[in-house]
Amino acid sequence: MNLRRWFFLFWTALLIGAAGALGTGLIMMLVNGEKMNGIADFMLYLLILFGSGVMISVYSQMGFFAYLILNYMGKGVFPRRGWQIVQVVLTVLALLDIMFLRLFVGGGRERISDIVLGLIILAAAIVTAYVKVKQTHISALVPTLFFMIAVTAVETIGVLRIDVNAATIFIVIPLLLCNAYQMLILHKLVDSSKEAAVNPAPSR
Repeated sequence: MNLRRWFFLFWTALLIGAAGALGTGLIMMLVNGEKMNGIADFMLYLLILFGSGVMISVYSQMGFFAYLILNYMGKGVFPRRGWQIVQVVLTVLALLDIMFLRLFVGGGRERISDIVLGLIILAAAIVTAYVKVKQTHISALVPTLFFMIAVTAVETIGVLRIDVNAATIFIVIPLLLCNAYQMLILHKLVDSSKEAAVNPAPSR
């Protein structure tokens, strides 16, 4: 990936994160019936949403490039099939962690919101993986699911500690949009040899 393409990815991901935060924040404001004290407060609210979306996008991009490095190292340590198995195991563990960990740690307290969050992330991952496979090759299935579930789970640790559903929704929706966008556009920005390094074709 050359510098021009990296800048394209960076700025477009920023816009997607900002748009996702604006849309999510405005919908939440309407659902909660919140009122603004004049146009100045509303514009300030939009500015805060925009800035938050930009920061979420930067956070997402950090996770994306960390994943690329991890994938490169994993392919160097494990055989191809072994690395796929490792990704599948980590993906399943990450999803179970999101959905059920706090249920047991919290002494059996009901955590329906965690289960819903896990299902949302799983649905987003399945849709992204389906589109990615259609655009590229079946070998992209496991890496895409791993990134969309396991990496997203790591990225949401901070907001889950806050334990506020509204904050979780506001962070996770733009985060999923940015993660999906980066994964789906990857093969369009890198050379075929680089994409093959991330999603290797199956051996014959």
